[in-house]
Amino acid sequence: MAELAKAAGITVRTVRFYRERGLIKPPRRQGRIAWYDETHLTRLRTIAALLDRGHTLNGIAELSEAFDRGRDVGELLGLGEPTEETPVRLTPEELADHFAGEDTPENLQAALDLGYLGTDGEEIVHVSRRLLEVSAALVREGIPLAEVLAAASRVREHAEAMATLFTEMVLAHGTEKDVQRLRPLAKSVVEAELSMALDRKLGSRG
Repeated sequence: MAELAKAAGITVRTVRFYRERGLIKPPRRQGRIAWYDETHLTRLRTIAALLDRGHTLNGIAELSEAFDRGRDVGELLGLGEPTEETPVRLTPEELADHFAGEDTPENLQAALDLGYLGTDGEEIVHVSRRLLEVSAALVREGIPLAEVLAAASRVREHAEAMATLFTEMVLAHGTEKDVQRLRPLAKSVVEAELSMALDRKLGSRG
């Protein structure tokens, strides 16, 4: 513990306090020796970074618990790497920087439930760079992240329905390879219909 504290630039008392609060996991024990590793050091540095960003210890504890309950990246991706979306690896403090003031335990849990976030050791993995950037841009425009995530949940339902419709239509006349080959056509239809729907909505307000 003394070596871990020295590497993290904090006191042994602080490490012990974090242990008691459940902010870091127990060490691996071998006889009377307690072994701490790089994951413990990374977590301590993350705690320090989040404290610098104004998070409270209670908030950090809730965030840590949510991450520990979250799915790992292998489970998140399920069927393998996405064919078009680019996953993004983030530290907890980098995620906090994307959504300053909005990275609450409740929002984090909502993102985990949606399958946007997974974990890989002490790293966080967001499944889509595009979705991450769009979500952050909407928050910068003043839209609360909770509302963005609630909307994403509804979009997910409609996207699943559209994917099912397209897949069943193509499979009725072809194979799964045809679904993959023709997916740009499905995306074009969705983009065009959404564009016209937005025009209608904006026109009705004029």
